[in-house]
Amino acid sequence: MDPAKYHAATVTARHDLSDDLWTMRVRLEAPFSFQPGQYATLALEDESGVHERPYSIVSSPAEAELEFFFELVPHGEVTPRLFRLQPGDGVHVRRSAKGLFVLDRKRGHRQHLMVSTVTGVAPFMSMLRSWARDPAWAPEGTRMLLIHAGSRSWEFGYGDELRELAAKLPGVELVLTVSRPWEDAAWTGERGRAEDVVRKHADGCGFSAGSTAAYLCGHPQMIENVKGILTRCGHVKQDLHEEIYFILPKAASGS
Repeated sequence: MDPAKYHAATVTARHDLSDDLWTMRVRLEAPFSFQPGQYATLALEDESGVHERPYSIVSSPAEAELEFFFELVPHGEVTPRLFRLQPGDGVHVRRSAKGLFVLDRKRGHRQHLMVSTVTGVAPFMSMLRSWARDPAWAPEGTRMLLIHAGSRSWEFGYGDELRELAAKLPGVELVLTVSRPWEDAAWTGERGRAEDVVRKHADGCGFSAGSTAAYLCGHPQMIENVKGILTRCGHVKQDLHEEIYFILPKAASGS
């Protein structure tokens, strides 16, 4: 791997949440700077060449290691290779973080509506961890509403930590919602997809158009649906930020 393009890194920890969801931490051999909400490109090399893909960073810039939240794509190019990694194994990271999915400080909004599905919570974890470590990271009076959706509750890889952060940070509201409660009998929280509950909780918290920046991350269909809902509520394009993790295949045209 070209050292002019990549940092060498070592896997230091791994936590499996289910058969296809896991978190992983890596330690780089060189300093790596980024803003909360940005992504890093991970790369592995084998006999068939170099395989790389960008992933949102979970950790805050103040942490010594980079943390990621993955969902296995069985026939994908990169996640099956990442899935085989264990502590002590090596991986490479492109030298620069990228991405514009960061806290919008330009338009002056103090209210931030964040909506995610499963691994899409990663950039919001980085933001909340940064705020918890440094109260000055967010302007005084900042309010955040995070609506995090999964099919079942065990997909909330950071559910406990999110609850702790919401309890610790002033102005943070957390909604965890499950869309398949019939497969998760013990779940007693909110039910429905993110798009099913976003109006209810945004309106309830007073996160209205004109005073709120919205950030949508994860499944592209959720992003399209929530973006449509918010647009119909009066939110302008400049206040809608999105991070799409993959592109849905186009539906086959009818004959």
